[in-house]
Amino acid sequence: MQVQPYLFFEGRCEEAAEFYRKALGAEVTMLMRFKDSPEPPKPGMVPPGAGDKVMHMSLRIGDTTVLASDGRCLGRPSFQGFSLSLTVPDVAEAERRFKALADGGQVQMPLAKTFFSPRFGMVADRFGVSWMVYVAS
Repeated sequence: MQVQPYLFFEGRCEEAAEFYRKALGAEVTMLMRFKDSPEPPKPGMVPPGAGDKVMHMSLRIGDTTVLASDGRCLGRPSFQGFSLSLTVPDVAEAERRFKALADGGQVQMPLAKTFFSPRFGMVADRFGVSWMVYVAS
């Protein structure tokens, strides 16, 4: 059994993939556009003219696969009630990744030394996805 996050970027999926490529070294391992689907979308599922938008994407970040889509392309992504936890090997890596994720986003808890980690911080990236950056002790 496997559990994987599936993120709906509501029209900004490719932009998000490029951001995560630069910020985290992510790699797109699969991408299908709505126009390439073997079956046409059901009425109301995708707005007219969204054929070039991402129906399904698989994004590799380190050892993890994150799935993503443009969803219904409504332009209002909403990522609430969860965070993605990014575990890095050392302080320098934590600082670099945290800064990259914070570019255009909002720091929720500055990266700092804690009782459980040499560095821990929380940031919502420019898409609203919350991240917890953590150095394993």
